[in-house]
This record gives sequence, C-alpha cells and structure tokens, in this order.
Amino acid sequence: QVQVVESGGGLVQPGGSLRLSCAASGRIFSGYAMAWHRQAPGKQRELVAVITTGGITNYANAVKGRFTISRDNAKNTVYLQMNSLKPEDTAVYYCNARPSGTITTYWGQGTQVTVSS
Repeated sequence: QVQVVESGGGLVQPGGSLRLSCAASGRIFSGYAMAWHRQAPGKQRELVAVITTGGITNYANAVKGRFTISRDNAKNTVYLQMNSLKPEDTAVYYCNARPSGTITTYWGQGTQVTVSS
C-alpha cells in the first residue's frame, strides 16, 4: 500500500503562483510514475502533468508553459509549480502514484486551489 498526501493548495490571485507538493510512502519512490490531475466543480477529473521514473514529463495543453512538474526521489516528493495562474485553474488537485510494473494507482485526498481576485 502506498500513501499519497498532497499539500500546498490555497487561494491566489490571477497571475500568481503556487507550488503543490505530493509525498508518497514506500522505499522505492524512484520506481513510481507520478502524476497530477485536477477536478473543477461540475467537470470530470483531467490529467494535468505526468513525470516518469526517468524524469520524462508531459503536460496538458491548458497548462503547458505555465506549470512544471518535478520530483525529488531523496524526499519521496513530487512538485507542481504553477505560474501565471488563471481562474480556470481553480480545482481540487490530486496526486497519484503508480509503481512500475503494476497497474495499481494510488491517489491522494486532494488539495484545493482557488484562483480569484
């Protein structure tokens, strides 16, 4: 079982920045593919960014050039740096971990990001 815990959400003005953190338990964090998703009210959950075990990243078109996903294997943590935030980025942001060689995905409880003036 892998425990996933997000933090760092909050209220920010349009154009501002936030950094989300996601800590995942386990001794083989470097073997987890990690991803951030988000879900806005009344909408389906959508993929925001992915980082593979090898550090390859991929982003949703809506956040390319504004968001950056990174990982620190020594700290068992993945980050989502969000810049130039827009009101449409308002959502609950979820982190997940998928150990290599498995189809099991472990989700966190989510952290609220609200972009509003």
